[in-house]
Amino acid sequence: MKVELTVNGQPRVADLEPRVTLLDCLRDHLDLKGTRAGCEHGVCGACTVLVDGVAVRSCLMLAVQSDGLDIRTIEGIAPTPGELDVVQDAFCETHGLQCGYCTAGMIAAAHGLLRHNIDPTEEDVREAISGNICRCTGYGQIIEAVLLAAERLRGRNLRPGETPVTEAAE
Repeated sequence: MKVELTVNGQPRVADLEPRVTLLDCLRDHLDLKGTRAGCEHGVCGACTVLVDGVAVRSCLMLAVQSDGLDIRTIEGIAPTPGELDVVQDAFCETHGLQCGYCTAGMIAAAHGLLRHNIDPTEEDVREAISGNICRCTGYGQIIEAVLLAAERLRGRNLRPGETPVTEAAE
């Protein structure tokens, strides 16, 4: 079947068997290796990508189901090549990654949350990443990273000419 989708802002076409998962389409047919294959049963979250802005486990979705949808993988998260987006930067700053295997899925889950909730509580973050397993960090630093990214995103939401309030200015 011919599948037409938008991946990381670019129109892409793949000729696939109907049984091919979105994960396999991304990795094997579109050569986007940043999305990881973990358990391939939807349990670990390593394969999480954004589908129309919602965090989805790509191992559970057939590629044909994504026909016409907007897919964002870790390769398409950064604003420009060689640059980190605010969530990626926060993960680096707080040491929210160690081996890196789960990181792409965690960042996608964080983006899914922050797209709909710019002021999440710690409980909101825990819920958003609850379907993603990390065996290295203990999650504390990942939660810290998402909260830091949210804080930074809120600070960017200023009217023209307005400056953020800082403790020094008070």
